[in-house]
Amino acid sequence: MIASHFSTKPAPTRRTLFNIIRAGNLAVIAAVLIAGCGKKQAGPPGGPGGLGGPMEVGVLTIAPAPVTLTQDLPGRISAFRVAEVRARVNGIVLKRLFTEGSDVAEGQVLYEIDPAPYQAALDSARGTLARAEANATTARLKEERFKQLLIAKAISKQDYDDALANERTYDADVLSGKAAVQAARITLDYTKVTSPITGRIGISQVTEGAYVQASAANLLATVQQLDRVYVDVTQASSELLRLRRDLASGRLKADETGKPRVKLIHEDGEIYPDEGSLEVSDVTVNATTNSVTVRAIFPNPRGELLPGLFVRARLEEGSSPDAILVPQLAVSRNSKGEPTTLVVGANGTAELRVLQTPRAVGNQWLVTAGLKPGDQVIVDNLQRVRPGAPVKAIPAAPSQAPATVSAR
Repeated sequence: MIASHFSTKPAPTRRTLFNIIRAGNLAVIAAVLIAGCGKKQAGPPGGPGGLGGPMEVGVLTIAPAPVTLTQDLPGRISAFRVAEVRARVNGIVLKRLFTEGSDVAEGQVLYEIDPAPYQAALDSARGTLARAEANATTARLKEERFKQLLIAKAISKQDYDDALANERTYDADVLSGKAAVQAARITLDYTKVTSPITGRIGISQVTEGAYVQASAANLLATVQQLDRVYVDVTQASSELLRLRRDLASGRLKADETGKPRVKLIHEDGEIYPDEGSLEVSDVTVNATTNSVTVRAIFPNPRGELLPGLFVRARLEEGSSPDAILVPQLAVSRNSKGEPTTLVVGANGTAELRVLQTPRAVGNQWLVTAGLKPGDQVIVDNLQRVRPGAPVKAIPAAPSQAPATVSAR
């Protein structure tokens, strides 16, 4: 009777208990994953505005602003005048009479070449001239005597003609002797090498004791005039034509002589304090690049501008009192290559606009068509916004506002 109150089933084994526990854990994990997925799908797909709400975008409200229109042209500085000092006689360099990198005056002696052989040549030419002059004097006196004897019919006409020809021959020897003396003196003067212009002299290419030759035209040093300098820039031929039209119409700023005024910008962005003037342009258009070289002249009283420096010449082309500027980061290109930007439309959706941007203004574009004052240009979240999508406009960060008013 007592045994009937107990189950007759066998007791569960250890393996059976492990399977039961593992099955329970898997069920719990599956429930957690399902709950997580449900929460993720319940989030708002439209962004911070809530489920299906508009996306917040930073916008810049278009407001016209005055802009000074300029054009920057890259170029390099060259000296106003360059004179290469070369040897004009053969000989040994005895002295160098200047300090490298100093200013020298026109006619200042820079080198002395051994003058001894050229002094001897000059003395020889002078001796030859003295002999010719003595012979010419004797011949002239003889011609005068024979002329009197011919009048008295004491000599024949042939004797007088011979005396006259002899006189003229020695006169010719005198002229040749004088030319030889002058040539020898010039050659002797070449042993003192002088500066052909006033300017700054560079590094000497020879030292004392060096042998130089006139036939090789050995370069001794280079003198450059730097109180004024040239800036040679390259410009497209079409831009040159527009530049001339703007100058004729008065849009381009010019000086009292009618030449356009130019500012100089150093490589580090610093503006040179003295203005220059646009002088001439090359008479030939480069057929490969369709460009011409334009030359400007700048004063250089402090010697700051050195030949070879890379600079930018800035031309002032007038001003626009109501220009529209858009950050370059807010402008992209469509499949046709046209500049486009996104604006907040009247219905609160993103609207794609095609623009006309003829030139850059620092880190912005100057817009001449496609935008009007009051338009809200989207300047951030551009990767996520698509045309037609609902958006919520908020003011953009101050760093995205216009930072310059000089177009170039």
